[in-house]
Amino acid sequence: MQMNAKHTSLVAVGDSFTEGMSDRLPDGSYRGWADLLAARMAAASPGFRYANLAVRGKLIGQIVDEQVDVAAAMRPDVITLVGGLNDTLRPKCDMVRVRDLLGQAVERLAPACEQLVLMRSPGRNGPVMERFRPRMEELFAYVDELAAKHGAVVVDLYGAAALGDQRMWDVDRLHLTSEGHRRVAEAVWQTLGHAPEDDWQAALPATAPPNWTARRVADARFAKQHLVPWIGRRLTGRSSGDGMPPKRPDLLPYDGSLS
Repeated sequence: MQMNAKHTSLVAVGDSFTEGMSDRLPDGSYRGWADLLAARMAAASPGFRYANLAVRGKLIGQIVDEQVDVAAAMRPDVITLVGGLNDTLRPKCDMVRVRDLLGQAVERLAPACEQLVLMRSPGRNGPVMERFRPRMEELFAYVDELAAKHGAVVVDLYGAAALGDQRMWDVDRLHLTSEGHRRVAEAVWQTLGHAPEDDWQAALPATAPPNWTARRVADARFAKQHLVPWIGRRLTGRSSGDGMPPKRPDLLPYDGSLS
């Protein structure tokens, strides 16, 4: 890909990561890396258009059924696809099915755009990460295979140590902070051939770790506010995104406004 490539349209496909959780704006809505990226692309390309079809909680099968054909029909310059990680975090996960569905998505999206962008998603350092690491790495290895086969580019967020830093993650321990999303936007920006504006892999400044009491208080708050509700949704077959529409369902002009 040529450096300083200019693209006039972007469609983002995925789950909560692409929707923008937890880069929260003052009005309670989420911004996120895709909106930040779109704003920068809009500044470089008059008449730029942007759609974001992502909805929190979606599994790869739902992404394929609800978003992929819609995105392909828009035929934008760039499509980003991030999906499958929610599947790997389930207690029971059929990785053969996840791989098959992800492959279907890439096969449909790659011919529908000038550049398909895939990602190796970041993970928060800690015991939960270690439990699911084998599944994640199996998924990411397949992402690399698909990219090589279909001419997609891969943004390797998983390999960036800075994004594993617990300070990059929201209190729910599942979603990036505003700083994390800013870095992801920079990573994709560079992958699309634009000159670097920042070192997105730079380590955060060293700080003293929280003491034992602070960690236990944080653990208790996390369990009450996030873990227990998450388990409840799993047991009842519900999702945090049930009934929610995409944030930008149509490919329309975008002026880069990040209100």
